[in-house]
Amino acid sequence: MKIEEILDKKVGSTITSDKVIGIDIGSRTGKAVLFHEGELYTAITPTAVFAQQTADKLFEKLLKQSGLQHSDIVYIVGTGYGRIALNFGGIKNKIVTEISCHAMGAHALNAKVRSIVDIGGQDSKAIRVDPKTGKVVEFIMNDKCAAGTGRFLEKVAGLLDLTTEQLGDEALKATKPSDISSQCVVFAESEVISLKAKGEKRADIAAGIHIATARRVKNLFNRIGLEADLVFSGGVSNNRGMKKALEEVLDHPFSVVKLDAIYAGALGAAVIAQKTVAADRSEKEGLAS
Repeated sequence: MKIEEILDKKVGSTITSDKVIGIDIGSRTGKAVLFHEGELYTAITPTAVFAQQTADKLFEKLLKQSGLQHSDIVYIVGTGYGRIALNFGGIKNKIVTEISCHAMGAHALNAKVRSIVDIGGQDSKAIRVDPKTGKVVEFIMNDKCAAGTGRFLEKVAGLLDLTTEQLGDEALKATKPSDISSQCVVFAESEVISLKAKGEKRADIAAGIHIATARRVKNLFNRIGLEADLVFSGGVSNNRGMKKALEEVLDHPFSVVKLDAIYAGALGAAVIAQKTVAADRSEKEGLAS
């Protein structure tokens, strides 16, 4: 993919020829982005037991796609659930929080972005971004309870005899979404079982679950504020039922971006890697002069 066709011009114009990689290891899926010769390469794989295994697999996938060698990569930024365990044998690297990387990734896709909904496997986050810099202004996350996360949706899908991928599409078929009132994942699961026993339609239950999840996200934004433009990132961002529920509950449409937003964290990590290399170069030139 051409960088100039994917990234916002404000950010795309700053990408240099430096070959850098951003790796985002989530609780369920690992993602990576490489910048090389005006091209943007992506890789994705299920997260392994050990984070390093996931990182190595993503790294090799990117090298194979691009035709590059290990020694060609000048910098790597790691982020996500498994970021603390990454090692790249001699390549300069650092770790950056996933909040910062998702903010920068969304900014790279749309420099006007001010708010981000990030729903991953283990948590959900509401993030406010400075459109001038792509840096985090404020954020809040729900990581104390599984409700409102990809893991929760996965469990509910199983109760409804659906795959996680099917759950969102099933919700779009609803005619009268079920009322899911429980805020606790355990009680919500009990509600789903009870609603099934009462004969409520599977699509209506699925829609009710998505709406309940969207309300939890709205509660997060009630605490930090919600401003346009809005981007949906993270592993759940491809769930069409979740997208619809969020837009309705938040009363705000999501911005259309040109890259699958599941890569937002990895993209942000790659952009930060570029900025780090540029800053190091400027510092060295300053010392030399």
